Amino acid sequence: MSAGSDLTVGRMVELAELSRAGFYRFLKPSKTAPDKDMDLRDAIQRIALEWPSYGRPRITAQLRHQGWTVNPKRVQRLLREDNLLCIRKRNFVVTTNSNHGLRIYPNLAAEMVLTGVNQLWRADITYIRLQEEFVYLAVILDACSRKVIGWALADHLEATLALEALDMALAARKPAPDSLIHHSDRGVQYASNAYVERLESHGVAISMSRPANPYDNAKAESFMKTLKAEEVNGKIYLDLSDAERQIAAFIETVYNAKRLHSALGYKPPQEFEAEHKGAEGQPMSSQALSLN
Repeated sequence: MSAGSDLTVGRMVELAELSRAGFYRFLKPSKTAPDKDMDLRDAIQRIALEWPSYGRPRITAQLRHQGWTVNPKRVQRLLREDNLLCIRKRNFVVTTNSNHGLRIYPNLAAEMVLTGVNQLWRADITYIRLQEEFVYLAVILDACSRKVIGWALADHLEATLALEALDMALAARKPAPDSLIHHSDRGVQYASNAYVERLESHGVAISMSRPANPYDNAKAESFMKTLKAEEVNGKIYLDLSDAERQIAAFIETVYNAKRLHSALGYKPPQEFEAEHKGAEGQPMSSQALSLN
């Protein structure tokens, strides 16, 4: 559209029902620069969709894993502008019955300084809600690498649930006798004769938390909170087998293999173990010495 000899600018904007300012903006080439952060925003959006509970530190670390050179303040600004919020829910339920007459063992883990894997394992149990019932998950983590090395899911809280997770860990790790401490709460599952006998038969020392002290097994409980926040909350499991399939995928392909841990220098447990060769029983690096 241009002004010719027959029509004035005023007449043209009148016919086109435009303002005179709008007419001149149309004629003037746009000098608006493209958003230089668009590619970075796209990368952040993808990370936020895959890891809904990641905050600025983990998103920044994940971006750097992908090759971005990025300042945490810049990431924080883009998160705020794009309204990418980290939402974490907390659910609590009692799964520990320590009111029993079985033997209670002292806390051997409190003063440990870890130098490698297979020195301290931590065990815990939590609940998972299905459509019409609750099921229970028992896990065992290596305290140094945070890797889940044994787990089991069942619709009961019998000692066999904890035993199944323990047997998976023993088969996977094959710890040397008298080299490992197993730490748990005082629940009847872990104090049961069958569980204690299995540990003793493999030369594993037994450690239990002090009464009413949740901090004694905080790392295992931290995994349970991560599981709830990043896998369970918002999911609908049809039945036990569906829950088992989806939780197995989270543990093996997400938590152990991909999820970044701040305590591990923002590395997944498998990568951390591979880098420090802890899985082969070699000494961990000086970085690992501060991870207990």
